[in-house]
Amino acid sequence: MFSKWKSKKEAQPSKITTLEILAPVSGQAVSLTGVPDETFSGGHMGQGIAIEPSEGKLIAPFDGKIAHVVKSSHAVIIEHSSGLQLLLHIGMDTVSLKGSGFISHIASGDEVKAGQTLIEFDIASIQAAGYQTITPVIVTRNGEADPEVVCRYGSVTAGKDIILTVASGQ
Repeated sequence: MFSKWKSKKEAQPSKITTLEILAPVSGQAVSLTGVPDETFSGGHMGQGIAIEPSEGKLIAPFDGKIAHVVKSSHAVIIEHSSGLQLLLHIGMDTVSLKGSGFISHIASGDEVKAGQTLIEFDIASIQAAGYQTITPVIVTRNGEADPEVVCRYGSVTAGKDIILTVASGQ
């Protein structure tokens, strides 16, 4: 009889992890399909959302670790303790600015807290240089099955409004 209980327990379905992700930047949250770059709009980097920023400050959407900061400081990958990674990419083709207009406050390997400033960016100077500031927030592909991602669009405030709910099996 005891072995039957044990086998029932082992046969239970895998645990589902749900993570709510706060807006990393204030502005207008829109569908990725509106991003003028096929790499993002076509979902090739993963699922997510984009935000037209109203202020030039990118914050940590959750407690985590900085997995990578792009040398030009226009993009960062942050990893949650669950293993989920988010790519936060400020603007389109902004790598061409070679860091001009961006101030990074973090380095790869740093532990960060939700709400902590990661990168400051000058919206006016980026736009004056001819670049768009739309900021994709992407749940990166990690080689496993894609998680279920629910997006919430509209006006968002960094650190306050949930923009993504991500559910994945463990």
